[in-house]
Amino acid sequence: MTSLYGSVGEVLTHYEVDVEAAALARKGCVTLPDNVQYVWPHPTRRYLYVASSNRGPNSPEGRHFLSALRRDPATGELQPHGSAINLASRPVHMSLDRAGNYALVAYTIPAALTVHRINADGTIGAQISQPAPLDTGIFAHQVLAAPSNRTVILVTRGNDAAGGKPEDPGALKLFDFRDGALANKASIAPGGGYGFGPRHLDFHQTRPWVFVSIERQNQLQVYRMQDGGLTSEPVFVKNTLIAPQNRRPRQLGGAIHVHPNGRFVYMSNRSDNTVEFEGKKVFGGGENSIAVFAIDQATGEPALIQHADPQSFHVRTFTLDPAGKILVTASISPMQVRDGSRVTTVPAALSVFRIGDDGKLEFVRKYDVETGAKTQWWAGIV
Repeated sequence: MTSLYGSVGEVLTHYEVDVEAAALARKGCVTLPDNVQYVWPHPTRRYLYVASSNRGPNSPEGRHFLSALRRDPATGELQPHGSAINLASRPVHMSLDRAGNYALVAYTIPAALTVHRINADGTIGAQISQPAPLDTGIFAHQVLAAPSNRTVILVTRGNDAAGGKPEDPGALKLFDFRDGALANKASIAPGGGYGFGPRHLDFHQTRPWVFVSIERQNQLQVYRMQDGGLTSEPVFVKNTLIAPQNRRPRQLGGAIHVHPNGRFVYMSNRSDNTVEFEGKKVFGGGENSIAVFAIDQATGEPALIQHADPQSFHVRTFTLDPAGKILVTASISPMQVRDGSRVTTVPAALSVFRIGDDGKLEFVRKYDVETGAKTQWWAGIV
């Protein structure tokens, strides 16, 4: 069973996926202890692991959890699996190591990284005590194990200068990884991390190329893995916007995924800038798209070939099916827009695209999602 799971607040909803028809059918849902932050499947696809929190990006204090869900492989149905464990602060991202033996959890404020054992029955075990302090940078936003499973990379975004406060530099923090233990290995921070605000990364399946979404600068950067580490500077830098010279407030790079065939890479451009109109806050301009790049198979250089419109605003997450035939975007909330002298509302949505042999996206349909006072924070296909 191919399933899509999407979160609104603390509720994770299951959709059955018809890949050939590029269609979704809403099924059941499960409620987590608090608002879903990120979800990661076990390599067996029999379990999902969920980081949740009642706090926002800049509010670390509150209730924070790591939970396991049991997944029926025939139906996709989810059920709680064991007890949720308490976490110290807001977990913005989590993943599993390549073997599925450990959960890796990244925290924003203060930036931190923890490792938790996954028991043989799929439940969450004890946190692994680390032998020495870890260099976790500023505003961690993603943690992934490299294909070798011997290196873990923590993506730390930093922060723009604001309110008289200077810029916080970003970095890619690399750690040696053995039996759940981490050790500081390297910090990749071009220009000292200034003007470098990475959000997420993804690995090429067969070549030593790492594709990095640069949120604060709206760039796609490519690094080469070597000797278990990364080149200190990007080997390629590409802009992701149609009009990079026309930067608007709240114009951000977002999620990034390499196609399963390794020939294309996809990255979201997000904007939710608003202005006043007739006493209402309406969209103030900016780019909301999925930027599609073709990857040169000899060098790893990406070439921009398309901007696809999700017909919604601020796509925080998107996902591909395992065969790479469809792509589904998830926008976080409704947006009021000016339509002449009127104001209309574009709902939050799941937008479904077919992926062509040339990697380009063809919009098929979208499903409006009622979010109320919550947000559609995450979606992924399993």
